[in-house]
Amino acid sequence: NFTYVCDPARYAQLGLDVKSLPFCDKKLSYQVRARDLVRQMTLYEKVRQLGNRAYGVPRLGIPEYQWWSEALHGLSNVGPGTFFDNSVPHATSYPTPILTTASFNESLWNTIGKAVSTEARALFNLGHAGLTFWSPTINVARDPRWGRIIETPGEDPFVVGTYAANYVRGLQDVDGTENNKYKDLNSRPLKVSACCKHFAAYDVDNWKGIERYSFDARVTEQDLIETFNRPFQMCVQNGDVSSVMCSYNRVNGIPACANHKLLKETVRQDWDLHGYIVADCDSVEVMIKDHKWLNVDNETAVSYTLQAGLDLDCGVYYTDNVENAVKHGKVGEGDVDQSLQYLYVVLMRLGIFDGQPQYNSLGINDVCTSAHIELAGEAAREGIVLLKNDNGVLPLATKRNETLAVVGPHANASVAMTGNYAFATYNKGSPCRYSTPLNGFSSYGSVNYAVGCSDVKCANGNLIGAAVEAAKTADATIIVAGIDLSIEAESLDRLDILLPGNQTDLINQVADAAKGPVVLVIMSAGGVDISFAKSNPKIHAILWAGYPGAEGGQAIADVVFGKYNPGGRLPLTWYQADYVDKIPLTSMQLRPDDSKGYPGRTYKFYDGPTVFPYGYGLSYTKFNYTLKAAPSELSTKLSKFQHCRDLPYKNGTIKPSCPAILIDDMRCHNKFTFDIEVKNVGNRDGDEVVLIYSQPPLGILGTHIKQLIKFQRVSIAARTSKLVHFAINICQGLGIVDSNGNAVLPSGSHTIIVGDHQIVHPIQLTYH
Repeated sequence: NFTYVCDPARYAQLGLDVKSLPFCDKKLSYQVRARDLVRQMTLYEKVRQLGNRAYGVPRLGIPEYQWWSEALHGLSNVGPGTFFDNSVPHATSYPTPILTTASFNESLWNTIGKAVSTEARALFNLGHAGLTFWSPTINVARDPRWGRIIETPGEDPFVVGTYAANYVRGLQDVDGTENNKYKDLNSRPLKVSACCKHFAAYDVDNWKGIERYSFDARVTEQDLIETFNRPFQMCVQNGDVSSVMCSYNRVNGIPACANHKLLKETVRQDWDLHGYIVADCDSVEVMIKDHKWLNVDNETAVSYTLQAGLDLDCGVYYTDNVENAVKHGKVGEGDVDQSLQYLYVVLMRLGIFDGQPQYNSLGINDVCTSAHIELAGEAAREGIVLLKNDNGVLPLATKRNETLAVVGPHANASVAMTGNYAFATYNKGSPCRYSTPLNGFSSYGSVNYAVGCSDVKCANGNLIGAAVEAAKTADATIIVAGIDLSIEAESLDRLDILLPGNQTDLINQVADAAKGPVVLVIMSAGGVDISFAKSNPKIHAILWAGYPGAEGGQAIADVVFGKYNPGGRLPLTWYQADYVDKIPLTSMQLRPDDSKGYPGRTYKFYDGPTVFPYGYGLSYTKFNYTLKAAPSELSTKLSKFQHCRDLPYKNGTIKPSCPAILIDDMRCHNKFTFDIEVKNVGNRDGDEVVLIYSQPPLGILGTHIKQLIKFQRVSIAARTSKLVHFAINICQGLGIVDSNGNAVLPSGSHTIIVGDHQIVHPIQLTYH
């Protein structure tokens, strides 16, 4: 524990004069100070700072530092940089990102980041945490079987990137520094340091024996630019994140953490990262032992990764091998120096060298505050998605539903609601409190609880009978079912997308026997084929609650009983069960492959049958849309430096004289206005998520069906309306990525689609 490195009193105790140390001279830039610090180190001292455990330099007064902490949806006891004990036993646990994303509320994502970073600063002051957090996870959920969907913001790369930028800004931004007023962003102070992971093309963990440690993701340049890289680019450029983590897998034959094009050229140079690049833990070892890439030895491996742009190793391969790699001429000491400078600049921006007095007062009273706990509950309520509501059975009226049967394997869920990267059972620590579904519904009526299955795997039906009996006499029955980390998790991909074991039998038998209305609540990250429940008239309502965090039980009950009107939308396509029989998880291509019979992936490239489509969600009220302002034509005058580019078209399509322009050749500052009046025509206040899609001109081969380009969540009182304004950048809104990976703006008749075709508006784009 120390106040800050360059505290004169601290150096006096060490027998050093702080004035003699140029890296403590506040008149110099962080980059100059970091360079001066590194220059004073021996090679041995340098390499000892290149692992997640940085050993410090005692003779220079540089303390040891642990880089690895996690803050995916609240502070976590995963990672050695943050720990809990009797003096600091808890932290606020928010819903997992997949549910928070379903709110489609940018300000909520940012506010959660701010709350998490406040608790992080409090724990840092208490000596229980560092200030570098390797979160969020921003890989696109390409396939419903992937085990880590729980950590992600869904399947749309634009939404994933928007979530990333907002959450990162919440974590990192110091009040008053948000608008990038700094000419040198490497001098912009940080509240905490965030890390967007795992770059790149990572979404296979362990499927039919194929593991992430040896998997080679074969990806087209088109898919890489359009889907896999886009959230990371937005995280770096819009979120100004201070770290990016590379992934275990290879990308087109080259390990991601040794890929010069991905790390140094793309992240560092093209996107202009202000921070450091870190390996997923033991990735260098994985490169040697699992990928057996080029059959390199340890020294050669670390030389390749350092030169590719990997600055920090989560593990010991850098600290154990870089010194000899330098001595044997395999990598230059200058590469080591450069990486260390990136690392120390981040620590200086965090105030570890000079302090950040505005946070000194934060302590245990700023952890698990009532405001943070309420925010966790609000996030769960905003994310919950109403999937079915026959005859408006929901919300339930308390007077008519005084006795409740609350049944199912998740009916009394607690730890399961917090998902992963929260509080692992092998370390001390837990959420501030738990509100289970049983707790939540008990606040609304007299509850008869029956588990129905001993766990989500529901291997036998021995406990179904008690659940059936409970439903027979209850005024209303709530079945809380789904999956958990025993089915979908890191290192565990699914083989099917059905409810496991006897859960379907449990649900059907309880529904058949129930006296009153039946509400099915599904907890999951990836979609589940519940077509049987969707079509069963005895199951009157269905809610998806994701993994709703420690406050999830009360949030679910509040939605069911109408204290909160649901407004969440699915951030994933829910496919029918046979989808997974048509394409292997390991096929990375997003577009359909007719030669293999592979369907497309995500709503952008899949137009087959679904259980529920992307963006689906109901409300207890009804909203009408009216288009108030939108252009019908957009015209751009070309300069002599802009050249028309060809695009492939379907036979019979009339090709424009100038099919497209390369977006890199355009200024792309122009925006068009799209204004919509949203009217709540029902009798309940409610939130509406307005989703704006663009559809490229018909006839262009190989492009998306549609793409989400803007969204906004608005709260509208009953019988009132609001004007929702969108300013859409022409290139971002109407651009496509061609088969060579080039971002282009095609001419022709584009179509703007609002929601589920509530508004369809053509815009003619021409070049002259």
